Amino acid sequence: MRLLVTGGCGFIGSNFIRHVLAKYKDVRVINLDKLTYCGSPENLKDIEGDARYRFVKGDICDASLAGDLVGEADAVVNFAAETHVDRSIKYPDDFLVTNVYGTKTLLEAAKRAGISRFIQIGTDEVYGSVGAGFSGEDDPLKPSSPYSATKAAADLLALSYFMTFGLPVTVVRSSNNFGPYQYPEKVLPLFITNLIDGKKVPLYGDGLNAREWLFVEDNCSAIDTVLISGRPGEIYNIGGGNCMANLELTQSLLKVMSRDLGSIEHVTDRPGHDRRYALDSTKIRSLGWKPKGSFADDLKKTVNWYRENEWWWRPIKERAEIISW
Repeated sequence: MRLLVTGGCGFIGSNFIRHVLAKYKDVRVINLDKLTYCGSPENLKDIEGDARYRFVKGDICDASLAGDLVGEADAVVNFAAETHVDRSIKYPDDFLVTNVYGTKTLLEAAKRAGISRFIQIGTDEVYGSVGAGFSGEDDPLKPSSPYSATKAAADLLALSYFMTFGLPVTVVRSSNNFGPYQYPEKVLPLFITNLIDGKKVPLYGDGLNAREWLFVEDNCSAIDTVLISGRPGEIYNIGGGNCMANLELTQSLLKVMSRDLGSIEHVTDRPGHDRRYALDSTKIRSLGWKPKGSFADDLKKTVNWYRENEWWWRPIKERAEIISW
């Protein structure tokens, strides 16, 4: 299998590349990444010598480059996106260009090449806030930020290429991921690294906004399951099955890191902050997938990784523009 993975130097993309190279001996991976602020070859330093892996620096909006690389692949997994809600509020144009136009460019290339599978990586944020219950794949989309609006547009555009051109597109939408190599402006790596440095953690508003958490390795396994067994034209939600308020999340983290509630600093809430996300993952579980570990164990693994890999995150926090979480 020849895979083109876009955005493979980012958090989930790099973990996915590591996953497929470990699982499949006959896989070949081309990683196309623009190397924006949160993408780094350092995320794949451990596999850069693998003969099955090739990195290409470039933009998914470059139609010529995208066409050449898609032409070398059997399947495309599109992780490439601008991803951070707060950053989308500050820089909405970047999100529109990459998330919508970039996805269109890849879809056109895939259509011309007759690609066998195209996996579009989405997010639970496209459903908007759900007061109770769980969002299903057929629920209406109610995005609240420039980030989620552009991701919803990308999903719909991808699915339109299935309906109109028969392109074998499948969309996955996952809940909040956490784990190794996550850029430290996201809540868990930001909080963990702050606590390592003896700093407080900035908790938005009253802390009762709720999210469902998914260990990144479980998400990679789910995406792999959809790549192999998912049906074109379908959407698959991927949730960890553990919806909790941000305050509860923070308390769990403080306990793991032996800190008290005095380490919390409540800060002004972000504009348009959705109150609650939760996914119905019945559909993907019917394919035989489920999370391997528990949230508590995976949180400990994540904390230990950041403790043991200061070489990775400390330079980022020293040089980068960290826009909250």
